[in-house]
Amino acid sequence: MTDKILYDRKSAAHALSVSVRTIDYLLAAGEFETRRIGKKVLITRASLLRFAQGNHYESPRDLVSPQSTLALAA
Repeated sequence: MTDKILYDRKSAAHALSVSVRTIDYLLAAGEFETRRIGKKVLITRASLLRFAQGNHYESPRDLVSPQSTLALAA
């Protein structure tokens, strides 16, 4: 990870070696601490590090309901 403090979805996906879609599922599940600047949702470096250090046995899709993923698309 670089010295950035906040990451957009694409940068967060790159940092964790996952897809942007996986980041979207994890955001919908409330897995990350975020900040909003205008319409942009930025993920904190601390929450990415916390997530990377944990063990995750379920699929990110299993963490969210279909309604919350529809909200992401809007």
